[in-house]
Amino acid sequence: MSPRPSAVPPPVTAVLDAATAWLPGMLGSVERRLGEVAGGHGPALDAAADATLSAGGKRLRPLLVLLCAGRDGGDSAVRAGTAVELVHMATLVHDDVLDDAPLRRGRPTVFATSGRARATSTGDLLFSRAFALLADAGDSAQVSLLAEASVALALGELEQRRDAYDTGVSAERYLERCRLKTGRLFECACLMGLAAGGGDGAAAVDLRNFGSRIGLAFQLLDDVLDVTGPAERTGKARGTDLLDGTVTLPLIVASDRDPGLRGVDLRGLDPAGAEQLCERIAASGALEEVRSQALAMVAEAKAGIAGSGFDAEQRDLLGLVADGVVERYS
Repeated sequence: MSPRPSAVPPPVTAVLDAATAWLPGMLGSVERRLGEVAGGHGPALDAAADATLSAGGKRLRPLLVLLCAGRDGGDSAVRAGTAVELVHMATLVHDDVLDDAPLRRGRPTVFATSGRARATSTGDLLFSRAFALLADAGDSAQVSLLAEASVALALGELEQRRDAYDTGVSAERYLERCRLKTGRLFECACLMGLAAGGGDGAAAVDLRNFGSRIGLAFQLLDDVLDVTGPAERTGKARGTDLLDGTVTLPLIVASDRDPGLRGVDLRGLDPAGAEQLCERIAASGALEEVRSQALAMVAEAKAGIAGSGFDAEQRDLLGLVADGVVERYS
């Protein structure tokens, strides 16, 4: 499996362009390591894993690891960044199985091309390689951090499945679900980076809050994009979450403004009905409210690291990552 460059979107490219040479070089090392660790497991799994990794992505989580580790993070930071991304990619493959998803980032999913069994095995492979990579290096602290985040991911997925099709879900429950499913892996990336760089443990609280806030903002804006589309931008059909029965904050807020939405039967939605529901959510003004919440989270995240022990370049680049979460919506 040959290394390939990640399909990094412009907001993240801006971070790399603003950094000195150490950051693009280390992210390139993560990319090469991703190609190496997922291979050698037979042609069927190798092909499926390669298809998953070659689809690229934002690589936000390994970027956070590297930035929090700093220029002296070395191979420990590269391993941690690789492991975090492998876990993230594994969850996407498993989510596609659970959702019967045909597309991911505009490409056919492993589930669509190879079936449920191979897709499940591919996700399992990526999970196992993440922990093997850390365990082989004796990084027990990193293993613990990633294991805790993985448990949170599983709990968040269970809560999402439990809440499926329930239009009475509260905003508080939605946000807690997002903290588990999205925020915790962003937190983990920051803390693994801090550990890899031998940083001051006093910064851990600030980094945990930073990761959690930008992770939540990322999820809120992703849910807005699901309503606004279009498919050529998001890589999936408009209203995919609604069709899957996933109640997100735009619908919750819209239901407070338009109580008739609480009676919508999500189980009976077809693609045309999802489009109509998206239009109704947008007409309520809910998208602007959700976007404002996300922007406030990003501002809080950036303010929270202003007095940290990082050097000026690290603080500036972490701020650019936070801004990139918003830029992907614009």
